[in-house]
Amino acid sequence: MNLENKGSLKLVSWKERISYGLGDTASNLVFMMITFYLLYFYTDVFGISAAAVATMFLIARVWDAINDLIMGIIIDKTKTKWGKCRPYFLWMAIPYGIFAFLTFTTPDLVGTSKLIYAYITYIALGTVYTAINIPLSAILPSLTDDYQERTAVNAVRMIFAVIGGLLVAGLTMPLVEAFGQGNAAKGFQLTMGLYAVIAVILFIITFLNTRERIQAANKKSIPVKESFKALKGNTPWLISVLINFVMWTGMTMKNQTAIYYLQYNLGRPDLISTFLPLAIIAILPGIILVPFVSKRIGKRNTMFIGNLVAILGFIMIYLAGNHNISLLFTGNIVSSIGLGFNVGLIFALIADTVDYGEWKSGVRASGLLFAASSFGVKLGMGVGGAISGWTLSAGNYIPQASNQEITALTAIKINFIGAPIISAVGILVLLLFYRLDKQYDEIHAELLIRRDNESIA
Repeated sequence: MNLENKGSLKLVSWKERISYGLGDTASNLVFMMITFYLLYFYTDVFGISAAAVATMFLIARVWDAINDLIMGIIIDKTKTKWGKCRPYFLWMAIPYGIFAFLTFTTPDLVGTSKLIYAYITYIALGTVYTAINIPLSAILPSLTDDYQERTAVNAVRMIFAVIGGLLVAGLTMPLVEAFGQGNAAKGFQLTMGLYAVIAVILFIITFLNTRERIQAANKKSIPVKESFKALKGNTPWLISVLINFVMWTGMTMKNQTAIYYLQYNLGRPDLISTFLPLAIIAILPGIILVPFVSKRIGKRNTMFIGNLVAILGFIMIYLAGNHNISLLFTGNIVSSIGLGFNVGLIFALIADTVDYGEWKSGVRASGLLFAASSFGVKLGMGVGGAISGWTLSAGNYIPQASNQEITALTAIKINFIGAPIISAVGILVLLLFYRLDKQYDEIHAELLIRRDNESIA
């Protein structure tokens, strides 16, 4: 029997779980800077119009989405002594840190030159991010093939992802002020430089302490044409892609305009360093509960409940208006708890679709499946980023204007409250068609028999 494929006998140690999670801490030190601050940085610090930034976000993310597929194919064709995914944590760590730093750097440029610089650095950062983050997701089904163990490992990863997001949400503006001393451009540059150095170190730790132990019996690189067979008829995977797209469209619109909402709608920029970290912290209970709740009622039903909770929280934020700060913060906590169920489950859902694809087609193409699923994330972020920027532009938003027009304030509210509600409702509809939970035990058992037979042959 090929013990390499006996996931139940190869449970993931806590050292490896934590090291794997630190990779997502490293990812989020950059990812959350982009999510929370990049639109604001471009419009209010670098001086690029909201409409121009919106178009750039869409173009860059469409490229990112295509690049995800390319990276997935590369992973499936990779063959090294370290495995298919691990080497990229080492190879891409330093380029990742460099381009993160350059993206938040403001050279002395004017007019179109600013926009060209932003395009080059942002697209380069997205490309390198793909090259290091797709392997981080794609390695999950290779760490273990135990159904519940996989959910637990992913939950640990998401907890460490939240830690990265929490650091960014809570420390960024104080660090910008401390490093910049009134110069926001310098403050953002040095803050991102600090995060970049930490991220490089953490990715190297991830490389050193993770192992790829679950592999197909045939370890040869998979031809591109064969890889795409894993997509054919893989309905659970398609639903996961659509969930990613809808989720990240709404989340991007909300997160990118949180600063605008607090600063302009509420007139309380002092709340930024409290409101954003609280939103991140409140995700943790949902993530922690995921392994226990999903074990009892299934992954689909757990995510369904999470989105109902999130909708309740967003409604509370809407009812809070511009004055009820207590209800605003309560809604922020409730919605984040609900979103924690999504965050804690989405990668586990996709990992299960890798097994489904292998069962249905005979091809185990984790790189392509995770990359194609990430296609939904990047496209959602691109569409969400573009819509939020265009909405601000349509509302006549004026950077740094203390008294925004009512149309601008309405545009901010649409991005911050309306978009995530629509997104959560869309996810609920998609989950109605997801049925892999009921099939998984049978699929897993059959795959173990197949792998043993292939290894003996």
